[in-house]
Amino acid sequence: MSTFQEFDLSNQLQFAIEDLGFTTPTPIQEQSFSVIRGGKDVVGIAQTGTGKTFAYMLPILRDLKFSKQVNPRVLVIVPTRELVVQVVDQIQLFAKYINIRTLGVYGGVNMNAQMQILAQGVDIVVATPGRLYDLVLGRALQLKSIKKLVIDEVDVMLDLGFRYQITNILELLPEQRQNIMFSATMTDDVSDLIDDFFSAPHKISIAVSGTPLENISQTCYPVENFYTKVNLLIHLLKDKETYSKVLVFISNKRIADRLFDCLKPDFGEEACVIHSNKTQNYRLRSISQFNEGQNRILVATDVMARGLDLDMITHVINFNTPNYPENYMHRIGRSGRAEAKGNSILFYTEKEREDKETIETLMNYEIPELEFPEEVAISTVLAPEEQTKIHENNNPSKTSGLAPGFHEKKDKNKKTNQGGSYRKEIERKYKKPKTRGDKNYNMRNKKK
Repeated sequence: MSTFQEFDLSNQLQFAIEDLGFTTPTPIQEQSFSVIRGGKDVVGIAQTGTGKTFAYMLPILRDLKFSKQVNPRVLVIVPTRELVVQVVDQIQLFAKYINIRTLGVYGGVNMNAQMQILAQGVDIVVATPGRLYDLVLGRALQLKSIKKLVIDEVDVMLDLGFRYQITNILELLPEQRQNIMFSATMTDDVSDLIDDFFSAPHKISIAVSGTPLENISQTCYPVENFYTKVNLLIHLLKDKETYSKVLVFISNKRIADRLFDCLKPDFGEEACVIHSNKTQNYRLRSISQFNEGQNRILVATDVMARGLDLDMITHVINFNTPNYPENYMHRIGRSGRAEAKGNSILFYTEKEREDKETIETLMNYEIPELEFPEEVAISTVLAPEEQTKIHENNNPSKTSGLAPGFHEKKDKNKKTNQGGSYRKEIERKYKKPKTRGDKNYNMRNKKK
């Protein structure tokens, strides 16, 4: 196995790596370094937690020379604001001893401040697609000097509906550039994007989705319904010593808020939640407090947790069973990072059994099932999405069976506008024209 000492790195980069305590590159870092330095287009398929940021930034920083030019030379596009902040922080750590100007741009904050910094000059821009597109349209950001484009977590961006912005940005970039793309999954949309804009890319595939991570212990519980899952989760989380840092995955933000509200009475400030409806400051604060150990429990949706650098997670709990088996792989990949032992627990109902079996088929691994604890109460209350919906196929007319407070219209209120004939009837009745203020019209009618 190689070490960073064997890489052709400058002394400044070696010093920064030593400060970070890194000695051995991960497989994606080892395989990407020489290819990216060679200038070829690169597509990397790697699970979250394999060191992708370092894999593409190390060779880029190695060849990025000092410059006073205003327009950026490196563009990194990521799907969420949290990832922008994280990637910028990591670049600053890698470039600790290098004079490199880095700026993160994302929505939800004042754009004028970002425009002012861009006007002073930057070398690397890390951006979300929406804000990047706004800055380019406003001519605050010039892309004509971009030599290297990195699109990280591209599958998430396409899922979030950013294809339009990404396509337009790619068309505005100089043709002579190096494209570097990293994704956890290879989907049809990702493949189409590669075919449209990449030139004979070199593909690097590490820990492809479907390959179980050997250092993660996987177990599952059969559970009756949502609120029984809540009872089981509370039961497990009361063991603070075992469950010292827990990431709870939920399918969508509405259910994430409901689960968070259920946890607050028992755990209070120990729990926090992140999803796209939360404010930027709230989300950053939640992630920071979770990483620092102030919060023990983080409830998150799939998209918000993808790519986040969350350290030393003891357990990943899949509160719901993902519809797509790849999402399960992304989730459990949050635990067991940096070769540490991790734990994954899956809750599944009878309706979710098929999704669980699809996951097991993809991994070629049957998740061991644990016996449901006797002391955990089985709830008879159903969540809204679990309740049986009543469909009225032959709904009677709205007027039948009305309550006593309702009555039919009186005859005079049933009149409808009959157009010209109705107007003539009114004219005959009142014997005057229906126009107002048109003296010429009235005079003409008198002469008749």
